[in-house]
Amino acid sequence: MAKGGCKAFADLIAASPDASSTYQSAAGGGITVFCPTDDAVRAFLPRYKNLTADGKAELLLFHAVPVYYSRGSLKSNNGVMNTLATDGAAKNYNFTVQNEGDAVTIKTAASGDAARVKSTVVDADPVAIFTVDAVIEPVELFKPAPSPTPAPSPAPAADAPKASKPAHHPAPVVADAPGPAATDSPPADQKKEAKKSAAAGAPPCVRWFAAALAAVAMASTLA
Repeated sequence: MAKGGCKAFADLIAASPDASSTYQSAAGGGITVFCPTDDAVRAFLPRYKNLTADGKAELLLFHAVPVYYSRGSLKSNNGVMNTLATDGAAKNYNFTVQNEGDAVTIKTAASGDAARVKSTVVDADPVAIFTVDAVIEPVELFKPAPSPTPAPSPAPAADAPKASKPAHHPAPVVADAPGPAATDSPPADQKKEAKKSAAAGAPPCVRWFAAALAAVAMASTLA
């Protein structure tokens, strides 16, 4: 393991008596180990150090299954696998293997990104060891990764207000201008008749005096 790029992980197993003894006893019956690379282990060490002794042993055992899988058979196996950390028949400390073409990944509910199988260190029945690019995190030791929150859909754009049509007002009806006010003066014919009536209705003395004035005026004209 140390020669294949898994020295940091091999050192952690050697430092855990429970993990070391379990690995040794499982090797005879068949074992497949998914060993994080040295870079992946170094990046994970701060979190590893916060685990209890039992938690550290369970994490190390979680990276192996008690069955030998060659690289070819591993590509044909999709689904949930028990690990060395699984407690008997209890459905705990499991991970899911997924295959897509030549890519093989291992995922748990606690890891946001799946660990990807990179290379083969040992593939000789009954032992197979493959490197992975990340530490595989069991949900029993770490909180499940939050599911991504979908982005809110954009609100539909409000329709632009339509320009209102100008209100049609009927043209005002203009009343005809009133004609000149009628005067109370009677027509000319009525005036003549009124004079005749007034002359006819005058007293006899007035009529005689008027005739005399007329005769004087005529005589003056002839003279």
